Amino acid sequence: MSKKEKIKRPRKPVLDRFPFTWFPFNLLRGMILFLQDLYRMGRTQVQRSIRLQLMLTFAFCLGVSLIFYAISSALFGAVNKSTVIDYSQGMESIDREARSLADRFLTPSRYSGSEDETSDESSGSDPNAAVESGKQQAAVPPGSAAGGGTLTPNAGAAVPVPGVNGQESGGVPAAPAAPPQVVPQPNPPNSRQGEKVEDAAVQRKNFENTVKRLATYNKLKIVITDLEGKVVFRSENAPETYVDVHSVIRNAMETRNRESDSRSEFSSFYPVTYNNQKAYLIVSGIPQPNISYHKGENPLSILASLAVFIFLFYFLTQRKMRYIEELASGLRIIATGNLDHRVVERSQDELGSLARDMNFMVTDLQRRIEEERRAEQLKNELITNVSHDLRTPLTLIMGYLRLLHDKNFETPEQAAGYVSIAYSKSEKLKGLIDDLFEFTKLSNHDVPLHKKGVVINEVLEQLLEEYVTLSEEQQLTLIRSLPQERLPVRIDVDKMIRVFENLLGNAIKYSPKPGVITFGMIRENGHAIIRISNKADALTRDELEQLFDRFYRVDKARTSETGGSGLGLAIARSIVESHEGSIWAESENGEIHFYVKLKLAS
Repeated sequence: MSKKEKIKRPRKPVLDRFPFTWFPFNLLRGMILFLQDLYRMGRTQVQRSIRLQLMLTFAFCLGVSLIFYAISSALFGAVNKSTVIDYSQGMESIDREARSLADRFLTPSRYSGSEDETSDESSGSDPNAAVESGKQQAAVPPGSAAGGGTLTPNAGAAVPVPGVNGQESGGVPAAPAAPPQVVPQPNPPNSRQGEKVEDAAVQRKNFENTVKRLATYNKLKIVITDLEGKVVFRSENAPETYVDVHSVIRNAMETRNRESDSRSEFSSFYPVTYNNQKAYLIVSGIPQPNISYHKGENPLSILASLAVFIFLFYFLTQRKMRYIEELASGLRIIATGNLDHRVVERSQDELGSLARDMNFMVTDLQRRIEEERRAEQLKNELITNVSHDLRTPLTLIMGYLRLLHDKNFETPEQAAGYVSIAYSKSEKLKGLIDDLFEFTKLSNHDVPLHKKGVVINEVLEQLLEEYVTLSEEQQLTLIRSLPQERLPVRIDVDKMIRVFENLLGNAIKYSPKPGVITFGMIRENGHAIIRISNKADALTRDELEQLFDRFYRVDKARTSETGGSGLGLAIARSIVESHEGSIWAESENGEIHFYVKLKLAS
């Protein structure tokens, strides 16, 4: 292998070499990122909704108040706790012992062996087996308390020994007889029968010991009766020979159903099989009391929890309420006329949106009020300017007419001069009134436009020919720069000519003499842009923006030489905007440029 072949290959990333090793970590990382995104989304939704904020605040305050109620109930309950004597556990203990006796010693599975089964085993091929079996059964001593009866499983029923006057003979159980001597038999059936007899004797002994223990230490009376209520077995401390089973059942059920707070005898009974007969096991005794302590109820816990809830809710919502009061206070300040006041946007929820809307409302209202104030100012200027412009020619007209009326002239030529001056002033007065009337109609969009398709180059060329002579008379040179390309537009020709007449008239009127007026046009992005330039004093940005306002004049003196109402440029802007165009002015390098932008027709 060459040296080039011995170059080590780049090792794969760890995640590629052990893809399965890192799988649980990637899954855990994905779950953490998902939970983070879910938290951010939930937090954003809560921040944007004041309803969710109030719901979470209410839930938090309720949870804290419930926890406080639990703690305060435990404290006040420990102070006001009461002692209660309960016998239910004692009753359960008696019932448990009775159930244990019935299940361990007196169930049919243990003592339901019938005589038929025994006889079947003894009636085998060997006739001596039955005889030996009978001897063994006779050898089993009776194990009865006070001569009560025998507990012999899988054997014949033992007959209880009655005492005097129907009572059991004595209260002490008879002494057990000597253990039976079992004679081993060579045949297996007799051996099995002997083992059963021995098991029965052991179980009977255990039963008697258990009964004696319960009677001695637990003070329980244990009685087994037949179906008629006759006692067939009893403990040492049970004197009864007959038991009313129905009364025992009724009393036991009543004791279970009523409150276990009284110390009275309690009986528990179970149906059992005793000596291969159906019987009842009745265990009676006085239940042992159990002392317990119950916590008392105190209304202070509820009142304290309610107080905690109210305090927390008030504390957590105090910031929002303060913000609402701040918005209300800001609205009152705005209502007084202080439109410069702004409320602070402190949140992203509905209250923050309300604050933004309030600020927007105040800004828009301030703009409208400023426009109305400017309109009112312009109206006042209109009245002043129109009054001045109307009064000056009207005064001259009246003065010359009075001279003519009083015949205060020397020659007819002088009288004719007076008439000529009065007529020219009348024409000026009429032009001013016509301009005012036309501007009013254009501003209210009451003048219909008669648009038609024309070539703007030809229209402007014809108009400029008329102004060449007028410019030369004013010692001005009109320089034209129109493209050879035909630029079609759709305009109202008469109205648009009025626009360019106003612009050219202003250029001729306000240009220094001698001077130059430049008129040019270009095509740009589907529009025709016309520019008219002349020498003029530099104007500020505010003056350029106000040039097209109503009744605005740069010349504040308003002399007759530079006279005018200030409506020409305002009329020009109204006409251009009605053609969906635009008009504006720029001032640079001692020149002023007026631009008109019109959309070309397709």
